[in-house]
Amino acid sequence: MIYSLFKAEWKAQNYLFLSLSEKKILPERTGQAYKAGLSNRRRRRGVPLTEVVEPVDFEEYVSSHAPGAEPGPLRQLMEFPEDDLELLPLEKECTTLEPPLPEEEHQRYSTMYTPHNSERQRERQRGLVKQTFELDEAAAAERQDDQDDAKRRSVSLDDTPRGSWASSIFDLKNSSPDALLPSVLERTAAEEMDRRNTDARLQGRHSDLLGLYPPPDEDEAVERCSLPEVPKEHCGQRIMVKCLSLKFEIEIEPIFGTLALYDVKEKKKISENFHFDLNSDQMKGLLKSHTPHTAISTMARSAIFSITYPSADIFLVIKLEKVLQQGDIGECCEPYMVMKESDSSKHKEKLEKLRVQAEQSCSRLGRFRMPFAWTAIHLLNIVSSVGGLDRSDPDSDSERKGHGTWNERKKKGFERMSVGEDMCNFASFRPATLTVTNFFKQEGDRLSDEDLYKFLADMRRPSSVLRRLRPVTAQLKIDISPAPDSPHYCLSPELLHVKPYPDLRVRPTKEVLEFPARYVYTPHTTYRNLLYIYPQSLNFSSRQGSVRNIAVKVQFMAGEDPSQAMPVIFGKSSCAEFMKEAYSPVIYHDKSPEFYEEMKMKIPANLTDNHHLLFTFYHISCQPKQNTPLETPVGYTWIPLMQHGRLRTGSFSLPVSVEKPPPSYSVLTPDVSLPGMKWVDNHKGVFNVEVTAASSVHTQDPHLDKFFTLVYVLEEYSFPFRLKDVIITEANMEGELKASMAALRGALLDTCVRFLHQLLSKLILLIVYPPVIAGQIVNLGRAAFEAMALLVNQIHKNLEGNQDQHGRNNLLASYIHYCFHLPTTEPMPVQFATLSRATARPSSLHLSRSKSISNSNPDLATTPVSPDEEVERIIGSKLLHEELALQWVVSTSTVREAALQQAWFFFQLMTKSMAHHLFLSSKLDTPRRQRYPDRFVDDIAALVCAISADIASRYHKDVELVERLNSSLAFFLNDLLSLMDRGFVFNLIRSYYKQIANKLHTAQNPSALNALRMDFTRIVCSHEHYVTLNLPCSTLSPPASPSPSTSSTTSQSSAFSSMVQDQGVASMFELSVPFRQQHFLSGLLLTELALILEPDGEGVFFLHKKAISAVHSLLCSHDADPRYTDPQVRAHIAQLYLPLIPIVMDSLNQLHDFTGKNSHAVYYFSFSYFCKSPVFYPRLALSLYVCPHQAGRQCSSLSAECSRTLLVCFLWVLKNADAALLERWVSDLSVLQINRLLDLLHLCVSCFEYKGKKALERINSLTFKKSQDMKARLEEAILGTIGARQEMVRRCRERSPYGSQENVRWRKNVTHWRQNTDRVDKSKAEVEQESVVDGNLATEASLVVLDTLEIIVKTVVASELKESVLGGVLRVLLHSMAGNQSALFLQHCFSTQRALVFKFPEMLFEEDTELCADLCLRLLRHCSSSVGSVRSHASASLYLLMRQNFEIGNNFARVKMQVTMSLSSLVGTSQNFNEEHIRRSLKTILTYAEEDLELRDTPFPEQVQDLVFNLHMILTDTVKMKEHQQDPEMLIDLMYRIAKGYQNSPDLRLTWLQNMAGKHSERGNHAEAAHCLVHSAALVAEYLNMLEDCRYLPIGCVTFQNVSSNVLEESAVSDDILSPEEEGICAGKYFSESGLVGLLEQAAASFNMAAMYEAINEVYKILLPIHEANRDFKKLATVHGKLQDAFNKVYNQQRMFGTYFRVGFYGCRFGDLDEQEFVYKEPSITKLAEISHRLEEFYSERFGDDVVEIIKDSNPVDKNKLDPNKAYLQITYVEPFFDTYELKERITYFDKNYNLRTFMYCTPFTLDGRAHGDLHEQYKRKTILTTSHAFPYIKTRINVIHKEEIILVPMEVAIEDMQKKTQELAFATNQDPADSKMLQMVLQGCVGTTVNQGPLEVAQVFLSDIPDDPKLFRHHNKLRLCFKDFTKRCEDALRKNKAMIGPDQKEYHRELERNYNKLKEALSPLINRKIPQLYRTLPFLIRNRASQQHLPEQC
Repeated sequence: MIYSLFKAEWKAQNYLFLSLSEKKILPERTGQAYKAGLSNRRRRRGVPLTEVVEPVDFEEYVSSHAPGAEPGPLRQLMEFPEDDLELLPLEKECTTLEPPLPEEEHQRYSTMYTPHNSERQRERQRGLVKQTFELDEAAAAERQDDQDDAKRRSVSLDDTPRGSWASSIFDLKNSSPDALLPSVLERTAAEEMDRRNTDARLQGRHSDLLGLYPPPDEDEAVERCSLPEVPKEHCGQRIMVKCLSLKFEIEIEPIFGTLALYDVKEKKKISENFHFDLNSDQMKGLLKSHTPHTAISTMARSAIFSITYPSADIFLVIKLEKVLQQGDIGECCEPYMVMKESDSSKHKEKLEKLRVQAEQSCSRLGRFRMPFAWTAIHLLNIVSSVGGLDRSDPDSDSERKGHGTWNERKKKGFERMSVGEDMCNFASFRPATLTVTNFFKQEGDRLSDEDLYKFLADMRRPSSVLRRLRPVTAQLKIDISPAPDSPHYCLSPELLHVKPYPDLRVRPTKEVLEFPARYVYTPHTTYRNLLYIYPQSLNFSSRQGSVRNIAVKVQFMAGEDPSQAMPVIFGKSSCAEFMKEAYSPVIYHDKSPEFYEEMKMKIPANLTDNHHLLFTFYHISCQPKQNTPLETPVGYTWIPLMQHGRLRTGSFSLPVSVEKPPPSYSVLTPDVSLPGMKWVDNHKGVFNVEVTAASSVHTQDPHLDKFFTLVYVLEEYSFPFRLKDVIITEANMEGELKASMAALRGALLDTCVRFLHQLLSKLILLIVYPPVIAGQIVNLGRAAFEAMALLVNQIHKNLEGNQDQHGRNNLLASYIHYCFHLPTTEPMPVQFATLSRATARPSSLHLSRSKSISNSNPDLATTPVSPDEEVERIIGSKLLHEELALQWVVSTSTVREAALQQAWFFFQLMTKSMAHHLFLSSKLDTPRRQRYPDRFVDDIAALVCAISADIASRYHKDVELVERLNSSLAFFLNDLLSLMDRGFVFNLIRSYYKQIANKLHTAQNPSALNALRMDFTRIVCSHEHYVTLNLPCSTLSPPASPSPSTSSTTSQSSAFSSMVQDQGVASMFELSVPFRQQHFLSGLLLTELALILEPDGEGVFFLHKKAISAVHSLLCSHDADPRYTDPQVRAHIAQLYLPLIPIVMDSLNQLHDFTGKNSHAVYYFSFSYFCKSPVFYPRLALSLYVCPHQAGRQCSSLSAECSRTLLVCFLWVLKNADAALLERWVSDLSVLQINRLLDLLHLCVSCFEYKGKKALERINSLTFKKSQDMKARLEEAILGTIGARQEMVRRCRERSPYGSQENVRWRKNVTHWRQNTDRVDKSKAEVEQESVVDGNLATEASLVVLDTLEIIVKTVVASELKESVLGGVLRVLLHSMAGNQSALFLQHCFSTQRALVFKFPEMLFEEDTELCADLCLRLLRHCSSSVGSVRSHASASLYLLMRQNFEIGNNFARVKMQVTMSLSSLVGTSQNFNEEHIRRSLKTILTYAEEDLELRDTPFPEQVQDLVFNLHMILTDTVKMKEHQQDPEMLIDLMYRIAKGYQNSPDLRLTWLQNMAGKHSERGNHAEAAHCLVHSAALVAEYLNMLEDCRYLPIGCVTFQNVSSNVLEESAVSDDILSPEEEGICAGKYFSESGLVGLLEQAAASFNMAAMYEAINEVYKILLPIHEANRDFKKLATVHGKLQDAFNKVYNQQRMFGTYFRVGFYGCRFGDLDEQEFVYKEPSITKLAEISHRLEEFYSERFGDDVVEIIKDSNPVDKNKLDPNKAYLQITYVEPFFDTYELKERITYFDKNYNLRTFMYCTPFTLDGRAHGDLHEQYKRKTILTTSHAFPYIKTRINVIHKEEIILVPMEVAIEDMQKKTQELAFATNQDPADSKMLQMVLQGCVGTTVNQGPLEVAQVFLSDIPDDPKLFRHHNKLRLCFKDFTKRCEDALRKNKAMIGPDQKEYHRELERNYNKLKEALSPLINRKIPQLYRTLPFLIRNRASQQHLPEQC
């Protein structure tokens, strides 16, 4: 009997930790770390962190400290449960109704805990409450409002005038307030307020913080040890074949079918035969006399085939047979090929004759068969759904085409198909019903398997030979489908009923045994003993007599008497279940037949030398003749089945005896020439037969057979014993046995694997029970250990693919887990009686049952024995674990190496043996120190020490081995913690640490060693009772003695104490010696983390990940553990992790910066931030810093994901730790440390901020994870910390098409890395659930931060440090308000904020203006929230802020000013701002003021009312901005107007200028943004000048004139300017010297982006004196460097500035834009069509497509001719215009594009109204526009304030044209470097023949005659001079061209010269004629201006 004992699951709680899955993200950057504070900590620790302290003597401590707690959750923390180890007998699942022999049972150890995994985590998340976030509400509202926005109309700027005070009050008074908070107006004591807030905060909290965080990455979970599969029989991919019907054209006789699978490539039959019978009852009746009884098992028509190695070369071969009859196969097939049922009348007589013949044959020859026909189905065609066979209706014509399984359509399909292994998936394909229409007749001389393989190979060819043969027409309908998992009514290959089998009377389905194409490495788990006989050929050609129709009869004989034929041969179809004989089919008239028959036998388990196969050859008389028997014996031969104790299998070529063999023949082989016997063909081998076995009893391997036989001889003590040629005696037994063990390495691997369980169990037996031979104990322990080590190693090496992530072979792991158990006190283990004994006697099968004992109950003893025998037995037995430890310790060379290679196997074997020993010896209640003998404990210590040394010394050479060894050792020690003295195991851990630490100093690659140690620690810490092992309830006392002090007799001396001694608080939060001693495992883990995170440590990226992941995984397991749900218990567990808080604080500068904003325009940090975020953050603008720690942490060394995980662990400790303990710890911290803690909390808020459902929908891919994983793998490979095996295991795991999909989690910090290429879409419900979880995580994280802030406030109230700390607290609070927070959190946050302001008002109103400004902004922002409860709280907070400010100083000017500024900033920049919400909040504040009885008689209510009304007006004024969000020009105009409205309020004007700068930079208008900043700086300078006269500061905005002429509008000269000294005025930080510097630097940066480098110089001229005065040489160096860069760019860079257009608006639809003209500045190279399209499209969207029209010309517009219902736009390109005097100053390209106020455009016209005419009638109108401000300005469009027109007469037009041509020529001629192509192009245009009419025609029209009008004389003369200049320039150009051309262009040049000479000749008379009148004195001519429309006059 086989006993299978499940592995002791004392380690089950590993699984609790192992199933957590975690994200795999690599650290991204490294950086300098902050080092302050570490040295002090190190000093206080005493023992350096790099050394391991001596642990507490655990057992001594536990026994001397009685648990002080009452039974309950706390008590459970202190001790292991009583049922920690439990033995559960578990019946092995039997798949069949009848148990196969022998019966079996499993046992295993179990505990009650189940693994925690991501699935369970999702289960726990299902009940979460959805948090309300404004972000999601706004997104939903945005979708709603999209259509409304599209329909919005433009509103006139003056529709609601700013002074509309009355209407503003009316609107406000009619709005309704939000709900008032009842407690706001009550006066409450601070303590009461805190108590209420704390109670409210603790209600409804989520206890499981890490349940909301993505679970740990399963790749990192080295402690996970997957449970091996239960041993079971191998099963491949299964297909079910159902035979539905078989019809021939004629039905005259029964036809029988056989199915089998063949692999053509391997040339192997890969299944046994399945026989089916589809005959009608009438046909079956013909054979009634031969089959009196039909077993139901032989009536099966469906079969299940198993395919282990799917291939494209597998065929399902169908063979048909018929009853033997006279005639060869061809003759018998002829009727089926010729006759059809439809022709029955024609062949009626012939058919009748055939039927009569068939009846006679069935009656006489019914026992015998003959081959008939065959066909084959290519399975690939079925599973790939391409090509193949017809699946259509059987009646369709297409089914009758072609030959065999082929027709033309299918052939083409098959040719097209690419055949690959990936297409051969037989486990899942579409079921197919096939109708096979054509069969091939069998050829009598080609029946062998070799011939079949040739046919099958031929079938795959397009031109198959078979296709040319005439088919046997039939219709076989079969159904092929994937087999169901648990089919009903199924029989096993042994004909046992497979469950479920509801009704034994139903026709069964048969499981067909597979003969795999290649080795299958699976141990036998069920009894199987089958023999297959394959007669192959017979040669009777030399046999005399009538031997032609030969049949072979096969019998399985138990002896030589004919009656001893055993009924073990399986019946075929429609016959008895088992037969005593079987016949081969007969080939008619063939003396040398070939056979294809398979005969299957179920042989007995115990074979003797008498068992043999008997073959009898008969001549069958087909024709009935008188005196001729039906069957005549013509030969005999046999095969003895046992020889030297081994089953004989293989191919045999047997001689055939003519006569019956003599007595006792069966013990000899036929090869022995027996005297007096006649043999066919002189005793030659004439009969070829193959015998194969499928047996779990017979190994069929000589090495295994010998070993098992010798063990059997020992058990039975049956000396002497003959083994082949050797006689085994007591003398040589030991040597033979050791030799056979050594020889096991020569056994075939697949055989070793098949008999693995029996082999290992026998080796273990020999170790545990050394045999007694001749009265002497023979110690075989060493030999057995060596054999086991080598065997296990061989299996591992050869089966690399069958391993788990730790390199454990699954077959071996499965053996230990389920099958191994200690041999009991029964010396002869019963399991080998049947399953693995090769030479057993018949009786032993029955002995096995009687001798079995109960493993689950050792008290059930066997036969009573005498005391002497008992003593003998004890002396003779050993304990496996002790022997294994001993043999391992003393092993050397190859054996030691083999054992090291598979250390895990021996460790697991030892631990299971140890556990089982405790059960069997009832020692579970024994004190741990007394459980095992000292020598064993010493051996374990030596073993661990040696293996630790191996790890340390070989880590760089044998990476893969050391990795496996390390984890195996860790698991072993983890297991020992459940079995041995725990203090001893701690010391083993310490010895490992020492070995590694010693090596670290000299290691070449310390990171690899660190990684190994980290993995080791993590595995050890994954113990089920990890918390208990850390003594969580012990008080930290000096470590002199683990026992209590003499005075500790009170409850304080117990292991549990609620209050911790004061002197211990500091050491509880540090990795002090007491902490590391008493919390040993926790101390190790946190020490690893601290060392890896140390700034100067060796912590490379992947080590960070490992250490953080280990802590995270443990905390997750605590959160998920039902034992630890009690808050008091959690607080004690949190004590184990208190040092994590200072560790994270020390690592602050290495953490990823979650607060940073990634903006392209870094220089505009503050301004771009204003525009992108609904929050105005003035603190950012100057120094670009968010929180104090950021300045010192330029680059982090931890990745975002690692940082996030570390922070969530940090928050877990803060959440679960005892609040009183935290208070006492904080009270000891310095200001620096508290501020550091605040910085960390600040970072936590940003880290866990909710990003919204929208963001989650966007981030739905795996790409980034993959790239990060690849980086990790690369790094690990480079550092040598990963082995090839583990990499292979990982790759196998990743090969799944969906990878680790459940691990996909959203990472907030990497959204911009994600790509959509690898998108794995989640369902809407999944995204929804993810957003719920994320919202709860953000809320809980923020609430933990809030709890901690309250603790800090409570602690510092009484101290002197409060001023320096409270500001930091408020900053964190404000930062948390700034993010996307849930309504729940905000309510608590506002409560805390109100309490803080109530307790410390001076913090806001007397010190930091900036804090007050920030708070006002935050509160106002939440006053505009879409969530009512948030508005209520924000309004209450804002009202109380006003009230407290008033109570301090009898007015609240500061709050008033800050609120006004905040509102202006908010409404100007927030995208989702809602005026209705803020109006309600203002109304709420007003209501509070009206209902506040205490202040009713003061000026306060009135001041509040004034402020609220003013705020409401700002609101109304800026609402329009929202309506113009899509019209950038209008939006900027509105902002400009609002800013102008605040001309007398510098703070607000500055805010709006900054808002405008933000908008400009957002749109890429850098020049305009720069000017906004220049104006801001000028405004600041103006007020700074009023405050103090400082010689190096600018004297006001006058200083900025060189930067921009527009800047003078910032002058503070009007009467109502506020004095900067007044309370609340110029209070912002910009109104300071540093603020001014910041603005100027940002302005310079913007000019740089705008490529206006010359303006940078002017800005720095103002900035340099400030730096010089401050002696700030570093900044001076920077500035001069930037100037150098700027000047270099001026010289080297090609620049293009803006393009300008005049835009006129006409039509009342434009409101106040009607009849307004603007000059628009557009980006460089903007075409007229582009701006026309943009404006037309924009206004068409607003007014409708039919409404907007573009006026195509530039002529003056007559409004009376326009349609009043339409909107008209007139757009004209304009160029900057300069008078002649201006051009002298504007020399460079920059000069001509900067400070522009005048622009010009030209309009051609004729007097009769046409635009163009002949030369003499072509006029031109020049229009000059002047704008109100110079470009660039703080807007991109400026009003036209003046317009002037100049009209040119035709001759003036001609003069301009000629001047232009001459300038072009001059430019091309003088260009440096010269450009010959350009020069030739211009020359061609001037003198080429094709264009001579141009200049020449102008001259002929205007110069041929002297004009009549004297006014034109000067024009005439000027044109003449222009032509003179023109010809001179042409001559210069020709000369230059001549000098530049090569020989190939000389002819071209001569042509140009000829053309020039012709032109000059024609012009000469015209240009030399002078007007005599011009040389007299004439009145001076002037040109008419805009008011004159007629020609010029004289004056």
